[in-house]
Amino acid sequence: MNQMTEWAKKAREGDPHAFARLYEGIYKEMYRFALYTLRNPADAEDAVSEAVMDAFASIGSLRREEAFKAWMFRILSNKCKNKMREYVRKNVDWEDVEDDLPYVQEMEENYYLRKIFRELEDEERLIVSLHVFGGYTSREIAGLLSMNANTVRTKENRALKKLAAKLAIG
Repeated sequence: MNQMTEWAKKAREGDPHAFARLYEGIYKEMYRFALYTLRNPADAEDAVSEAVMDAFASIGSLRREEAFKAWMFRILSNKCKNKMREYVRKNVDWEDVEDDLPYVQEMEENYYLRKIFRELEDEERLIVSLHVFGGYTSREIAGLLSMNANTVRTKENRALKKLAAKLAIG
């Protein structure tokens, strides 16, 4: 049993220090993932904090200690998805930004890209995010998600083809 698995077991049993050790071990990766996904440092910090609070509150529901990291990233992925929904809901006064046309065009492009990215299945979005934004290899993603590396590559390839098709249409 490796150190992370041991700490996950102790955290499941109620040891807050073990949970803190687990968090220390993956905080930078979580923040990097959230930052690349959300492109806003404050929102990335919020998403990571919310994910950690939720995980701490529900650590007892972790089924397999060795899956702690993947479990955390699934929680974080959901938090990022919620933040992205908030972006869409925010009202923008277009008259105030009319003079800054390049910025407005970039916002529209980002909105469209985020919209089609959200149309992917959760697992596809997580795999693409971990690879493209997080810099993980298919083997590392396979370990995180308890999958075969070939399955990860196949799912990522399908997801990227879906995105490319939607971009070609739009």
